Amino acid sequence: MLKDRQFLGELIAECIAVLIIVLLGDSVAAMYTLYDPSPYKLAYWGVCIVWGLSVTIAIYITGSVSGTHANPAVSISLALYRGFPWRKVPAYCAAQVLGGVIGAALVYTLYQPVIDHYNQLHAITRADGGAAGVFFTHPGEFITPFHAFVDEIILTGLLVFGIFAITCEYNTMAPQANSSALIIGLLVASIGACSGYLEAWAINPARDFGPRLFCFLAGWGDAALPGPDHFWWVPVAGPVLGGVLGAGCYQFLIRPFIPRHAGQAVPPIS
Repeated sequence: MLKDRQFLGELIAECIAVLIIVLLGDSVAAMYTLYDPSPYKLAYWGVCIVWGLSVTIAIYITGSVSGTHANPAVSISLALYRGFPWRKVPAYCAAQVLGGVIGAALVYTLYQPVIDHYNQLHAITRADGGAAGVFFTHPGEFITPFHAFVDEIILTGLLVFGIFAITCEYNTMAPQANSSALIIGLLVASIGACSGYLEAWAINPARDFGPRLFCFLAGWGDAALPGPDHFWWVPVAGPVLGGVLGAGCYQFLIRPFIPRHAGQAVPPIS
C-alpha cells in the first residue's frame, strides 16, 4: 500500500512538473507571439531564461518526490542506463503528457481573448494554425521536418548528456546539492538561445505533444495533429532518440574515466 501511494505521488509530481514548465514556457511564448510590439522580439534571451527557470522551479517543487524527470526522453534514458524501473516508464510518460495538456489548458485560459484577437487581426483561424506557436513547435524558416528531426536528436542529446553529467555522483566538478537544478535550467536556456529559431527547441516529447493534444481538442484540429507535413512525430521521436544517444555518450565516453574516489585521483608531481 505504501509503495502504491508513493508511486501515485511520483506520478502527480511528474504531472505537476511538466504543468509548471508548460504554463510558464508557453506563457512567455504567448508574450513573444501575440503582442506587437513584442516585449521579447529584441530580447529573445528573456524567452530562453523563462523556459530555463521553468525547469529549475519544477525541479525545486517536485524533485524530492519523483526526481523531476519531466521529460520522457529523460525517463527512458534513466531506465536504460541508471536503473530506473522500466515498469514505471509508461506511467511516468503518461503523467508527463497529461501535465502538458493541463499546462496548455491553463495558458489557454489566460490568453484566450488575446489569441482570438490575434487571429482576427491577421485574418486566420485556429484551423489554419493561428497562434499555434504559443503551444507547440513547428519548423522555422528553411527547415524541413527531416532536418528538424536531426536537430532534435542533437539538441536533446546535448540536454540529456548534460543532465547525466550534472547528476553523476562521481562527477566532483558538477554543482553540488540543490545547485544542480539551476544549472540544468541554464542548460535548457542555453540550448534555446543558440537554436530556438530552428524549430522552437522542443527537446521534450511531453512539452510538445501534451499542448498539441490540447489544441487538437480546442479547435486547432489538423493544424495540431498531425500538423503541417505530419510534423507531430518529429518532437516526439527526435528527443527520445537524442536522449538515449546523449545519455549513452556520457555513460560510455565520460563516466568510465571519472575516479570513483578522491584517493584515486593522480597525485600532483612534486
